[in-house]
Amino acid sequence: MDIKKEFGKRLNQLRKDRKMSQEKLAELSELNRPYISAIEQGKRNVSLEVISKLAQALDIEIKQFFEA
Repeated sequence: MDIKKEFGKRLNQLRKDRKMSQEKLAELSELNRPYISAIEQGKRNVSLEVISKLAQALDIEIKQFFEA
C-alpha cells in the first residue's frame, strides 16, 4: 500500500463529496492548486500542518482522512 496514493485518493473523494474544486480547496487551505493536484495524485509527502489546513478547509476532523 502506498500511503501517499491512498491519502491522495481520500482527499480527492472528500473534496468531490463537497462539490469543491481544487482551486477552491487551495484558496481555503492557503495552498496552491498544483500542490493540491500533486497530493491527490500521490506525488507529495504531506506534513501534519498541511493535513490540518486541508481538514479545516474541508470542515472535517483529521481522522476522516484515514477512515474508509
